[in-house]
Amino acid sequence: MILVPIKKLSGAKQRLASVLSPEQRAELARAMFKDVCAALSEVPGCPTVAVVTNDASATRLARQCGFEIIRDEENLGESEAIALATLEAEKRGAEFTLVLPADIPLVTADEIAMVLAAAPEQGTVLVRAGDGRGTNAILRRPANLFPCKFGNDSFLPHRAAARATGLPVVVLDGVAGIGLDIDRPEDLEALLAVPIETRTQRLLREWKVGRGTAAG
Repeated sequence: MILVPIKKLSGAKQRLASVLSPEQRAELARAMFKDVCAALSEVPGCPTVAVVTNDASATRLARQCGFEIIRDEENLGESEAIALATLEAEKRGAEFTLVLPADIPLVTADEIAMVLAAAPEQGTVLVRAGDGRGTNAILRRPANLFPCKFGNDSFLPHRAAARATGLPVVVLDGVAGIGLDIDRPEDLEALLAVPIETRTQRLLREWKVGRGTAAG
């Protein structure tokens, strides 16, 4: 089962407050989530996708895509929300969990398929964030192999936890779409520098965000 956590859009992306209004941050989060959902919908033979949220707009979009919903009634932090969702995935008979964030708008169906194909019979696949410090995808088989603890420097602890299981650990570096999560103003500039056209990029270009320009 693929798990995609997304918090309430109304409070999204606080670290972009210097360049985007609250309304723009909510719209940005929605656009990024749509890009992630589009990629997931194009994965050949995609396993079950469950969106972990209590946001009404995200719930509607997920259902339009045919995804399941795992309710995060308390709008938990990412680590806590994934812990809750992992238990629910086990109850639903999931053999593995792949955690993908909702703020990686450049992710492609091919990248997701690559992560799934890299999974050992038992063990872990980790995709390192572009900054080398964070973890932007975690596949665990069995589904609850070890706890996920997300944050700015989560990669090394995740790798250590995966190795401590004694099972194989596959690390994927250089996965550009999964690697770029959008949290800071400089991430917006990195996103706009990529010569493709996602919903998120179109939105930012309409707002004339990037290259040090604040939104009006």
